[in-house]
Amino acid sequence: MSTTAVPTVTLNNGVEIPQLGFGVFQVPDDQTTTAVTAALEAGYRSIDTAAVYGNEAGVGRALAASDLARQDLFITTKLWNADQGHDATLRAFDASLEKLGLDHVDLYLIHWPAPAHDRYADSWRAIERLAAEGRIRAAGVSNFQPAHLRRLLETSDLVPAVNQVELHPGLQQSELRAFHTAHGIATEAWSPLAQGAVLDDPAVTAIAERTGKSPAQVVLRWHLQLGNIVIPKSVTPARIRQNLDVLDFDLSAQDMAAIAATDRDLRTGPHPDQFN
Repeated sequence: MSTTAVPTVTLNNGVEIPQLGFGVFQVPDDQTTTAVTAALEAGYRSIDTAAVYGNEAGVGRALAASDLARQDLFITTKLWNADQGHDATLRAFDASLEKLGLDHVDLYLIHWPAPAHDRYADSWRAIERLAAEGRIRAAGVSNFQPAHLRRLLETSDLVPAVNQVELHPGLQQSELRAFHTAHGIATEAWSPLAQGAVLDDPAVTAIAERTGKSPAQVVLRWHLQLGNIVIPKSVTPARIRQNLDVLDFDLSAQDMAAIAATDRDLRTGPHPDQFN
């Protein structure tokens, strides 16, 4: 598949991110190199990892072995809750870069607001500094609620470029997405397939049958048409390729409405207000 076909989203600072990327959540480090290599060979150019995944080194090995130019890749990693705070963030960022074997990342996210610790505003000040130094091309957050985002908007000139949140047909986050749109923040979906929980929804399976696509492909197409950035994860080469093969068909307005009607507050992960 030609990588030129993958659409991009232009972030609020002009940086472009591929709209469809590859996630490595819960992939063991020793399997990560193989999975990322397969993803790069399939045509993915955006790779999403995190310090807490314990596989930044595995991602780094795949990048080092690839013959792709650094400017053709988009690498995201995330600051873990235990490393929040101004100085701790700077140290954690250095550690992530070293494991990845890179001199900069394209997107750095605060992984969770962890409100009980109340250190995310201090962490954001450190991220502002890293962005100013050019070590982060775009700065963002993950799992932030409107109240957490408002606080950053009130205390900092740097507007998060991205908020990466759990988002799929069962948890559509329409209020949060509207907040993002109003403030120029891109929406990125983790668990875009709800770990499979939405793939047997009748609305999804009916569209899959009609289009000759898999239910997973239908849901990924729904994300793309909504404007979400999406990072499906798989370690199976055939599935890795299949998840990218969603650029040659369109869902109708009726299809989009049918999937919209399946929203049901279905969380596969913790609630951001309670997770610390």
